[in-house]
Amino acid sequence: MSDDVDVVVVGAGYAGLTAASDLVSAGASVRVLEASGRVGGRALSVDTAAGSTVDLGGQWVGSQHTELRSLAARKGVEVFPSYDIGRQTVMADGRPISRLSRTAAGAIAGLARLSLAIRFGRGLSDDRLLSDWLTGVRPAQARRVLDVVLAELTCCSASDISMATVADMFTGAGGVREMLTVKDGAQDALLSRGAGGLAEAMAADLDGVIELNARVADVERSSDGVTVHTDDAAIRAKRVVIAVAPPAAERIAHRPGLSPARQSMQRNLRMGAVYKAVAAYEEPFWRDDRCDGQLLVLDGPIRSAFDVSPPGGPGHICVLVPGPAARQLDALDEKTRREAVLEAVADHFGERAKMPLSFHEKAWHHDEFARGGYLGMPTPGHLAQVRAERARPLGRVHWAGTETSDRFNGYFEGAIRSGKRAAAEVLAAL
Repeated sequence: MSDDVDVVVVGAGYAGLTAASDLVSAGASVRVLEASGRVGGRALSVDTAAGSTVDLGGQWVGSQHTELRSLAARKGVEVFPSYDIGRQTVMADGRPISRLSRTAAGAIAGLARLSLAIRFGRGLSDDRLLSDWLTGVRPAQARRVLDVVLAELTCCSASDISMATVADMFTGAGGVREMLTVKDGAQDALLSRGAGGLAEAMAADLDGVIELNARVADVERSSDGVTVHTDDAAIRAKRVVIAVAPPAAERIAHRPGLSPARQSMQRNLRMGAVYKAVAAYEEPFWRDDRCDGQLLVLDGPIRSAFDVSPPGGPGHICVLVPGPAARQLDALDEKTRREAVLEAVADHFGERAKMPLSFHEKAWHHDEFARGGYLGMPTPGHLAQVRAERARPLGRVHWAGTETSDRFNGYFEGAIRSGKRAAAEVLAAL
């Protein structure tokens, strides 16, 4: 039986779209199979009542995200700087915490200690939980600040992640300062058409290659090729690139079965929980009151909020709620949840924040295809295994996705780099 295509790519997120683009550019015939009804994966942009576009998935462009910036430039998508006037306000019990307080000093000292531990490799066992490390941070409110900050980055409870994994995350992203900084850091800029808009621009160049609503059920390997089965078709190819998060890839059956190491790796990467909301206004009115655009909240229904408005308006306020706090919001009905979120936002941005033109939300841990956010995190004790297996090809099966990237793991930058790596592997083997 002749092959239908040279390569099947499973997943139309940034990794899959990048791999497909590189393969097509090199002359390979490609079919992209996407289980959902859209492209973008963990990038999702929606239109607001203000006539603007906002991201309900990943959104930021880091200062070191060279591949993402290059991609945006090629597709004609403008990158604009994040609003970064003033310093982040930290609130507890409805009041801002003074930057001269013991809490602030303790939190800064804790971050410095974490940065030094990562730099010199001290106390970073894969068997030591982040929650255990946090017990050494004083005073208690400073410990709570770091707990919230680190949950924002991992979408996990501190008791579900090891110190080795935390260190690996920071190292791959450029360091503690890089991950926590807006200007010249990981939150340096945003995309004018949204991350979802950039994914759609990538997909437009793959016209006729992408098939939506095509859930892959199993992959059959043989000595002379692979057969990828969906609910409606069987597609023959020389190679396959699976470019979805490992926890989602676990639903794909393989014949013959995956290696025990690969199966164990997929079981021991778990997606975090995260809720995101964006409220749109005619203008960023809070700037008139010299209100800074970054908020961290230690209690209540939300954990952080950011001014992500484009130059010249309209106004956009982005809210992130990670980990256990995200699951607590699940208990609220839509109306009550919206009121609670906007009430918390208004405590900092002003009463007008309660009356947006439109309000948009997404709980990624309820997404049947992403299965959580921002990425799959290794369970304690399994980091070495995950690092060894996450990108290792299995015969004619190759793996992509931000989880498989050594650098910028968890960012779109990592996804793009993984797609390029997987495409290069395939081209070398064809």
